[in-house]
Amino acid sequence: MAISPLPQFANAPLLLLITAMMMMQPLSTDLYLASLPSLATGFAVPVATVQLTLSLFVIGFGSAQLVIGPLSDRFGRRPVLLTGLAMYVAASAMCGLALSIELLIFARFLQALGCCAAVMIARAIVRDAYAPEDSAKLLAKASTWISLAPIIGPILGAYLQVAFGWRAAFIALGIFSACVMAACIRHMPETNQHKNPSATHIKGIIENYRLVLGSREFWLNVMPGALSYCGIFIFISGSSFVLINVLGVPTQWFGYCFAIGVTGYMSGTLVCRRLLKTIRGEQALRIGSACSFSAGMYFLVATLFGWWHWAVVVLAMFLSMASHGINFPVSQAGSIAPFPKQAGTAAGLMGAVLMAFAFVSGTVVGATHNGTLYPLAIISAVLGSLNFLSVRWIGRRSAAV
Repeated sequence: MAISPLPQFANAPLLLLITAMMMMQPLSTDLYLASLPSLATGFAVPVATVQLTLSLFVIGFGSAQLVIGPLSDRFGRRPVLLTGLAMYVAASAMCGLALSIELLIFARFLQALGCCAAVMIARAIVRDAYAPEDSAKLLAKASTWISLAPIIGPILGAYLQVAFGWRAAFIALGIFSACVMAACIRHMPETNQHKNPSATHIKGIIENYRLVLGSREFWLNVMPGALSYCGIFIFISGSSFVLINVLGVPTQWFGYCFAIGVTGYMSGTLVCRRLLKTIRGEQALRIGSACSFSAGMYFLVATLFGWWHWAVVVLAMFLSMASHGINFPVSQAGSIAPFPKQAGTAAGLMGAVLMAFAFVSGTVVGATHNGTLYPLAIISAVLGSLNFLSVRWIGRRSAAV
């Protein structure tokens, strides 16, 4: 059965626009993954420095949500969205023209601010324009299409790297974001029907933060979502170095390896859509977190037994991505649904938590890279275990209240 928006938004192509806006995040991280080793060589900097183009993107993305959420609650989704998209287009041009790694890192930070506006506003629009019981189903459906971005992105990025060098990836991102901005200018309505004049006042912000952060239901959904995202972010930040430099996969083939892994995410979203027809979101999270635990333990055991092959890494990535495909749609919808009048704030806080966790995990991956599979496998197993435990611990405490 089709998932329809509320009647006042029925004429807008919301699913298409939401999908395109949310695609910007995986494209921003995945399109240039094949270029990371080349950046380290070209700028003559260590792996940890190149990782900052990802880690600072994550910091910018996460911290901006704390501002963008309240701004969109007060002034509306549309003006904040269009401002963010314009910033992203300009920052993409800066990335493509960067003559030093420091300028590239700074431009990536600015790019993150614009990307954050698109993704966070998309989440809030889901809460604005759809009934709460349809939110998780809508996000699962959108996520199936969004998964095409991390499948196609690394393949395209690898060919762009081989043919034109790393700057081509940022030119492609600029073109895509300009198209999204044009579509939003033409078709995106204002969906915030409860503008809150006090949303940007310090007292109002603190009160909204207290309300959201004090909710057990918020943490029940956010923690597994954040840990699940970390479980895939370590592959986003570390797989190119492991596959290309450690296991000898040719650069032009890296995109295919990554794409195979990311098909797990698409598979997970399809499973999630079927699960939500018969069970509650919390039950789906228990299944997804069990998959996260299994993925991490498989990767660690395979590495300890000496099965050092590109297929082992790709399968671990596939399983982690599949679990994320189950966890994330439920996590996004469940963390925002209880807050109809603070949807922007809740979406911002959720994103900030996700990005803070991802920054830490990405930094650890860069700092521990030693030319082997051990660091990546150990981190994957730890994150999978924490994901599994978080659902059961927070869920048990919630049931006891």
